[in-house]
Amino acid sequence: MSLSQRLWRENQDLAREARETAFVRELADGSLPEPTFRGYVAQDAYFLEAFTRGYALALGRSPDREGLRDFFDLLSGVLGELKLHASYAARLQIDLRNVQPDQATLSYTDFLLATAALSDVGETCAAITPCMRLYAYLGQTLRDEQTGSSPYQEWIDTYAAPEFEDLAQTLERLLDRYATDNPRVAAIYRRAMRLEVAFFEAHAPT
Repeated sequence: MSLSQRLWRENQDLAREARETAFVRELADGSLPEPTFRGYVAQDAYFLEAFTRGYALALGRSPDREGLRDFFDLLSGVLGELKLHASYAARLQIDLRNVQPDQATLSYTDFLLATAALSDVGETCAAITPCMRLYAYLGQTLRDEQTGSSPYQEWIDTYAAPEFEDLAQTLERLLDRYATDNPRVAAIYRRAMRLEVAFFEAHAPT
């Protein structure tokens, strides 16, 4: 079993916890209030900008040509994800220009950027990989469990798509290539997973 496979397996409890948050449950069945989704889109766009910077820092520190290529592809992928958020913003009249991050978003972005700025490429991969793998897991799980359509179908389809799974697998290969199998890497991965759960919990419908 590869390092990325083992870390994902060891964090299944948090993956299930994310799946069972009120935000994800109501997004899946279509009952999520639109104002709640608008708030999530704004916060997630802010987070994705930090995610992009994390990729850029990892790209700049890549020790080989393969890393440069793969991080460039991942950077392109997250820029495409930001286009999705821009389309949501246009339809739902969300102003993404001056988003003020809430505490859950800020905790996550501070952790991500500090890791990318101060740690090596392998540890940066450990901080970034959980987001991609968890979103792929959620998209695929919600698609497979669906009994009808949801007004948030585009969200489900985006993260259930084979193209997104390919990006998650690319990042996992980078984690396997560059990270050392040690307690610090495992702790960074689990910290990122906990921050993902906290991010979804912060967007619980009121």
